[in-house]
Amino acid sequence: MGEQAASQALAVLASNGDRAAFAQLVALQYDFIFRTAWRWTRDREAAEDVAQTVCMKLGKTIGKWRGEGAFSTWLYRLVVNAANDLHRMRQREMRNSKSFLTYAVSAAMEVVEPNSRDGADEIWAHVATLPEKQRTAVMLVYGDGLSHGEAAKVMDCAESTVSFHLHAARKQLKKIVEQEGEV
Repeated sequence: MGEQAASQALAVLASNGDRAAFAQLVALQYDFIFRTAWRWTRDREAAEDVAQTVCMKLGKTIGKWRGEGAFSTWLYRLVVNAANDLHRMRQREMRNSKSFLTYAVSAAMEVVEPNSRDGADEIWAHVATLPEKQRTAVMLVYGDGLSHGEAAKVMDCAESTVSFHLHAARKQLKKIVEQEGEV
């Protein structure tokens, strides 16, 4: 039995109250949870916070999962939502901080893909500043390599909505880059 099939079977048992199955499920999926959280936060401590939050949330919500659709998609959505929640919390903190500019620059630098070339560092830093839905669509499709359809499942929206958010993100990024060129 593959890892995905094993996770699906364990999730079914855990959703019916089997604590041992839940413990096995978390052990089996923790690396996935952490890796995904790290890709979204680009910070080890933040990724650990997101992973811990997801594991706690998973314990509280696994009973609501009824096996409709793949467990991996449901779990992915939990991780993405937790990362976005952390991002929103950090954004609120930034707005309330006197050192907004310093914090914004350091937060953007944490999003940069290591060893990237051709201005990708700047683009990823700008992606971090996009509105949540645009940022989520860009990270899922271009950062994590999901198809528009897979991203739509994670975002719980239509595939055309993902395409719309990507189009809006490209326009916004182009505008930002053009404005930087004028400075």
